[in-house]
Amino acid sequence: MAKIFRVSARTALSSVVEPIARALLRLGISPNAVTVAGTVGVLVGAVGFGARGHLIIALAIVVVFALTDFLDGTMARMKGGSTKFGAFLDSSMDRVADAGIFGSVAYWLATQDDRWGMVAALLCLASGQVVSYVKARAEGLGMTCNVGIAERPERLLSVGVGGLLAGIGLEWALPAALWILAVLSVVTIGQRVAHVYKQAQVPVA
Repeated sequence: MAKIFRVSARTALSSVVEPIARALLRLGISPNAVTVAGTVGVLVGAVGFGARGHLIIALAIVVVFALTDFLDGTMARMKGGSTKFGAFLDSSMDRVADAGIFGSVAYWLATQDDRWGMVAALLCLASGQVVSYVKARAEGLGMTCNVGIAERPERLLSVGVGGLLAGIGLEWALPAALWILAVLSVVTIGQRVAHVYKQAQVPVA
């Protein structure tokens, strides 16, 4: 279901993103520059506003700049495909952005004396990084690892919905979303490890 939703969202975004991608390429702006700019924008929203409790403003800024993750990929395809460095940079910047988002949420919850909410945010930060690492390590060893119920889009959506609800007065929603996400992230790690384990048991021909 999540993958079907993702495909539908990408299709809907294409009609908006592709003209922008063409315009940026005509201006001589590279996909890598867009990748870095998007990460900087996410950090401004998360650290500059989210860490101070301005959750709605932070969410709006993060959503806008997170869309560059789709934009830079579209630009790369228009140029003939992503380069190895482009793929490396994109993955690296995703980790930086995720750290900024969940680190800022943890900091804000700590300032509100919500220690358990802070713990949940830190668990999400740590487990999210492991989810991504397991996939990268598996692919580096020549295996696939495209499984799991809490991949990056689901993680960002969960914290976004929790932040939105908290921003309109439902303060319990953000810690609740974080705890659910932390559990799902740990489950995802298990799913990925099990998936790689099964592949590793197949004898090499």
